[in-house]
Amino acid sequence: MTDIKQKKDNVKMHLKDLRQNLKKMHLAVTEELILPNPDEVKKLMNKMDQLLKLIESK
Repeated sequence: MTDIKQKKDNVKMHLKDLRQNLKKMHLAVTEELILPNPDEVKKLMNKMDQLLKLIESK
């Protein structure tokens, strides 16, 4: 059971991090009219891939 709880906590942590990064990116685009740096987008995509792998490993 602790393994499942650990995975759940990891997923929550990843989701919170992704959400925070996406909010910052959204604010920059909508309020400051600045497009995100392609490297930042790639980082977020890699984080999403890691999250998918974590979820699929259940």
